[in-house]
Parts: sequence; C-alpha cells; structure tokens
Amino acid sequence: MAKYLAQIVLVGMQVVGQAFARALRQEFAARQAVAGARESSAGSRSAAAFSISGISLQEAQRILNVSKLNPEEIQKNYEHLFKVNHKSMGGSFYLQSKVVRAKERLDDELQIQSPPQEQEAERKPDT
Repeated sequence: MAKYLAQIVLVGMQVVGQAFARALRQEFAARQAVAGARESSAGSRSAAAFSISGISLQEAQRILNVSKLNPEEIQKNYEHLFKVNHKSMGGSFYLQSKVVRAKERLDDELQIQSPPQEQEAERKPDT
C-alpha cells in the first residue's frame, strides 16, 4: 500500500514539475517579446498594454478571429462571441472574460496606433 502511495506522489510531483517548467518557459518567452517590443516608442506603449492586460496582441487577434485591426470587424466579432458565451446560452464565464480582455487589448492597440491628432480630438469635446 505504501509503495503505491509513494508512486502516486512521485508521479504527481513529476506532473507538477513539468507544468511549472512549461509555465516558466512561457513567461520567459513573454518577457523576451516585451523586451523586444520596447525598442520603439509604439512598441513600448504596446508592451505596456500587454503588461496591463496580460494578453498579447496576437492572442487577442486569435480570440476574436481578426487578422487586421479593423474596428468594425473587432466589434462585430466581439458582440457575437460575447453573446454566444453568455451563461444563459450555455456558455462559459471564463471564455466570455477572455473575449472581453481580447477586445480591451485590441482597443488599446487601436488607440496606440491612431495618430496623435485623432487622440487629441477624442479627448477634447468641441465647445
């Protein structure tokens, strides 16, 4: 009996160790991507958006199934995926939250890439 318990504990430790190593590799790769993106000013703002949202631009595009940063397409896909993943439709709150985070990340990226004049016009209402 003790032998089987020891084997179960050993296998469990191996699984946890492998998962931990994989998580470290992913974190290291993400840190390298952020460091590489910091080379340009737009890249640093994009890296800041990544560090705040915790989701990369590519991952956000995959979640919302968009290849280019087109606001209309992003909004259309967001609304569809948000509705489909609603709990009343048998969806998952986790998936719905991923959809929301992806939309936020793409909105941040659109704001970063828009020219400064457009950003100023958005901030100051016409009087």
